[in-house]
Formats: sequence, C-alpha cells, structure tokens
Amino acid sequence: MQEMMNSLQPISSWLPDLNGPLVIAGPCSAESESQVLKTAQALKQIPQVRLLRAGIWKPRTRPNTFEGVGEAGLPWLKLARQETGLPVSTEVANGRHVELALKYEVDVLWIGARTTASPFAVQEIADALKGVDIPVLVKNPINADLALWLGALERLATVGLTKLGAIHRGFSSYQTSKYRNLPLWKIPMELERRFPNLPLICDPSHIAGARSMIYEVSQKALDLGMQGIMIETHPDPDNALSDAQQQVTPARLQEIIKALAVRTPSVDSPGFQQELDELRGQIDRIDHEIMEALSHRMQVVHKIGDAKVRHGVTALQVKRMDQIIQKQMKLAEDLDLRPDYVQDIYRTVHEESVRTQTEMMHQAGHDVGNKA
Repeated sequence: MQEMMNSLQPISSWLPDLNGPLVIAGPCSAESESQVLKTAQALKQIPQVRLLRAGIWKPRTRPNTFEGVGEAGLPWLKLARQETGLPVSTEVANGRHVELALKYEVDVLWIGARTTASPFAVQEIADALKGVDIPVLVKNPINADLALWLGALERLATVGLTKLGAIHRGFSSYQTSKYRNLPLWKIPMELERRFPNLPLICDPSHIAGARSMIYEVSQKALDLGMQGIMIETHPDPDNALSDAQQQVTPARLQEIIKALAVRTPSVDSPGFQQELDELRGQIDRIDHEIMEALSHRMQVVHKIGDAKVRHGVTALQVKRMDQIIQKQMKLAEDLDLRPDYVQDIYRTVHEESVRTQTEMMHQAGHDVGNKA
C-alpha cells in the first residue's frame, strides 16, 4: 500500500501548465443552468482558477432542506465546460453518482466528508471507478480520524487510481469555536508526512463557515505548503440555496487570490541554506536539552509515584494538575509564549505522569496479589 500511495501522480499531470497553487472554485450547489454558466464565465476571467466545482447531490444533515438538483444539473456542468474550457468537478456519494458523473464526462470527482466516514460507501465508489482514469479528491471525514481518511484513499488506490488528492475541510466538534469546522492542522500535516506525494488541498469555505475568514484560512493553508484551495463562489451568495454565509462572489475571490502570499518549500540560495542550517542546529541542541529535562522530570515522577503507593494516595490529583497548568500559563505570558500552546504541552506532560503512576500502582497491587 505504501508503494501505491507513493506512486501517485502530481496535480500537474491532471492539469497541465499549472502555475502556482491549484484554485478550485464554484457554487456550493448547482441551482440552475444560468447560475452555473454565469459563475463559470466569471471564473474564466480569473487565470488562477483551473477547475469549476458545483454540488449536484448535496448530503444534508437534516431532511426537508435543499439536497441538490441531481442528474438534471450534470448537463449544466458539461455546457459550462464547453463554453469556458474550464474542467468541471462534483461530489459523488455512491456508485450511481459515479456512473452518472462519468456519463456526463465530469473531469474530477470528490468524495465528501460524510461519505469518507463510511467505508462501505467509499468501497462502492471505488468499485464503480475500477479501470477508470479520473482524478478523485477525498475530503477528510467529519470526525478527527486520520485512519478513516487514509483508509478511503487506500481503497481508491487499491482499484488502480493514481490521480488522487486529499481535501482538508476541517472537523466537526461540540466545542464553541470561531470556525465552522475545527482546522486541527496537525492531522493533514501528519497525512502529508506519511505520504508526501499525495496532493493536499484546503477547503477554507467549510473550515471558516463565514466568507470574512476565507482569506485567513487560505493563507494558513498555503503557509503550511498545501498545493491548492477550494473556495465556494456564487454570483449572488446571500441568496444561495445552501451554505450562503460561506460563499464569496467571483470579484471577492479574485481579491483573495491577489492578496495571498505563495511561498516555496525551498530556495536555491547558499546564504539562506547556511543560515537555516545554523538555526536548525540551535533547535537540535535545545530539543536535546528538552529531552534530558523530560527524562529528569520522569525520574522525579517515579519517586512521587513510589511515595503515593506507600501512602495509598491516588495517582490523579486534579487540584495539583490545575495548579501546574495555571502556573505555567502565567509563566508563558511572562515569556511571550502563547498560553494555549503551553497548556497543550503541560496537559500532555501531566497525562503521561498520571499514566506512569497509575501503572506503578497497578503493578504494586499485582505484586501484593501474587504474594497473597
């Protein structure tokens, strides 16, 4: 499987002459022929837009909401491609969708977050695509599960697809957040670490949930080295039939694209490379000191665990945990460190301490039981 994923084709093989990040744009939903054509004609005037997107089938959370026009919208996409030359893409959620999309010569397919979360549905799509040479983009599942995301990609690779890409659209959460879907950037970054040949694209529309944040999320994605963005674009966003608040006009899309700073993963400059090597050397030495400090800390944790075992004290001391975190967050502010960053670190450190002491107590009880 590793070999299959490493042999994936780059985006430039799907879309020749791609210069810079891939920009995919178009309405959340295809609502009418005139709407699709008006959008496509406006996007054609933006050179960076290389792929027109539009939802034909819209899996909605609740019934009695707009769920797309269905097959009736596929000829609109085909006509849009004929009139503008833009390749077209749409979401598929089952084998029948795949058959219809191929019938109307859709250029690129994507699998939505709800479908990615269902291995049975992904397998049905994979079976329908066996022997078909078409690019397929896979959105992350709605829940923060890297294995599900990776599993969907692997199912498609197994049937012979080599033009695969991943779309990061954020993850649902019960937490209150400024985002519609939490970015949790570390998850797509881990996917990229495991499979550096896998094209990774960001969907800032679904992460943000509000058009005012599209630029911010797009820039973050490019800063992390993602190879493209998918932005929902509508000629009249406020009156869109779905996800109105997160769609932008073609004019606003053009402004966003012009404002984005595109960075490269490396630069051919001996001076820069020498400076970078020196700074990374400093980081390596600091990391070594951190590891030694963590090792020393764990030695003390073991001594505390021994004392707790002897005196019959529980491993978890909630009050102590809160004291540690509050103290370190105050220190973080004094040292100009982001408190949330320090809080995440110390929660992990403390959880490992509790886990270690719990195992010590379990072992002590096991030893006593054996003696009895």
